[in-house]
Amino acid sequence: MITPILEVRDVSIRFGGVEALKHVSLQLLPGEVLALAGDNGAGKSTLIKIISGVYRADQGELLFDGAPLQLRDPQDARAQGIETIYQDLALADNLDVGSNIFLGREPTRRQLGFQVIDRPRMAQVAREVLKRLDIVIPERKLGGPVKMLSGGQRQAIAIGRAIYWNARVLVMDEPTAALGVPEQRKVMELITVLKAQGVSVLLISHNLHDIFAIADRIVVLRRGEVAGERQVQQTSGDEIVHLMVGDTYVSPE
Repeated sequence: MITPILEVRDVSIRFGGVEALKHVSLQLLPGEVLALAGDNGAGKSTLIKIISGVYRADQGELLFDGAPLQLRDPQDARAQGIETIYQDLALADNLDVGSNIFLGREPTRRQLGFQVIDRPRMAQVAREVLKRLDIVIPERKLGGPVKMLSGGQRQAIAIGRAIYWNARVLVMDEPTAALGVPEQRKVMELITVLKAQGVSVLLISHNLHDIFAIADRIVVLRRGEVAGERQVQQTSGDEIVHLMVGDTYVSPE
């Protein structure tokens, strides 16, 4: 039996009088793409914030590689190999690609007796990361601010940063929401590359086309509870929508 790389077990959390998550459990397997679907207010954002160390659950536990996982903050999650890419990407628009990959963790070297940021090293790592993900950014743009890059290129940089820091679990929150069709395809290709490299991906998306194109399994949340879990090859978009909204689904067969 395969040990899940990440397991959410019986997790609940309350904000005042609102129970945002109620006894939620799910498993993410090594090298798997697991889609987390649900309507607005279903609890998806709350769940990924628990997984990424932003929130602490009132009840339940997280397990990583089969061992209990205690997260005090997002730094703890990153130290374990859990990286989260939110919709805003958390990039510093005025900095270049290398600076964004090392953001807050810049390498240094001694120069004239002083410790200075090793910018040549950062630039070289940027090239290596982009090459690993098969991302083409013209050399002249690598040293410029990332705000000048396309949405797909910016998404790739955020993914590249996570991979460079040895992410074993990558949580992606609506990665194609603000992208055009060609860039959406490129992000889907990136997820395929990550899967082939053994990275487990938890994909949060409203886009059923994306989900069915890339995911292995789908877990549906509705009003803070798990409404269902399906293998992609054994379900349909109609069934997932019915699980999301709570209607009774009648199979066409």
